Amino acid sequence: MKKLIPKPSSLKRKKINQRHKTIALFNHKGGVSKTTTTFNLGWMLAEKGHRVVMIDTDPQCNLTGLVLDYDPSKDFDEFYSQHPNANIKAALAPAFESQPKMVQAVECVEVAHRDGLFLVPGHVNLSEYEVTLGIAQELSGSIQALKNLPGAFPYFVEKIAEAKSADYVLIDMSPSLGALNQNFLITSDCFLIPTAPDYFNVMAINSLVTILQKWIEWGKKAAESEALKSASYPFPKPNLKFLGTVIQRYRPRNGNPTIGFQTWIDQINETVLNQLVPALTKHGMTFPPETYEQVDMGNDLGYCLSSIPDFNTMITASQTHKTPVFALTKEMLGHVGAVLEKDMEKQAEFRSTFENLADRVIALAKYA
Repeated sequence: MKKLIPKPSSLKRKKINQRHKTIALFNHKGGVSKTTTTFNLGWMLAEKGHRVVMIDTDPQCNLTGLVLDYDPSKDFDEFYSQHPNANIKAALAPAFESQPKMVQAVECVEVAHRDGLFLVPGHVNLSEYEVTLGIAQELSGSIQALKNLPGAFPYFVEKIAEAKSADYVLIDMSPSLGALNQNFLITSDCFLIPTAPDYFNVMAINSLVTILQKWIEWGKKAAESEALKSASYPFPKPNLKFLGTVIQRYRPRNGNPTIGFQTWIDQINETVLNQLVPALTKHGMTFPPETYEQVDMGNDLGYCLSSIPDFNTMITASQTHKTPVFALTKEMLGHVGAVLEKDMEKQAEFRSTFENLADRVIALAKYA
């Protein structure tokens, strides 16, 4: 069982005028390593001295299972029973279940072996709130009982970030286009799109061109709603900014993607550059071009924050020890001699990759 950190009241408060950045990791196409990216990025940001809270909003709870070393189908009932309030569903329950108390920070899991990294566990039944929130986001102006729901999640994020003195809050989202994801994304400061080089991811990004424009327009209208302005949890004015993509899950050859994968990588970059970014820019969801150029990800790179090949055999050790590939010790790698040397060479490459990814995220997010 993982140790829970002290309750919020016993923690030091964040310095005045410092505010966290909420970063959502979103793609409605599944199987693109959103959870792995969230975990590795969060770990690297914490390794660089930042305080990071990860929130698992995916009912599949893969991030929670990774951190707790639990099988969602077997072990989560035990965790929920022993820690009934330490999850995202319980955190939002005061609003969604009309409990006679305000939404507040909950206990977090402290991630093993990495100081400054915390997790708000997911809940397999979070999707129960989907329909209610969907109705609220459409009808809150006419049904007073629903007006507190759209602003509940960003209110919780503010509370948990304050309680943990967080610099960054990372939202691991489900592969869905439902009301929950709409709410989680639009109320974040910035977002990145984990993706993989194949036909389905190109189509997914194509669809986001339309979807994200509709979502941001809804968010702007919601922020101007008198009902939502007067709610116990006022809906914030959206100021969402696109950080870029992370392309992964491809096989390399001689340090580069194979020809087949490179073709899809090029198509993803072209789609982002020529279709997604112009649409987002029209709605104020991008930084000025010179901001991206400062971190070497201008037009020629298609706004790609990082390209990450498959971890191959090292992923097993990473999952076993609940530690990113780049942070595995020699003992965790479990090899000796020439095999260990090869592992350490590959590990150094991954460390450089994630250091560069974290540095780019830090450099861009400060403008959000």
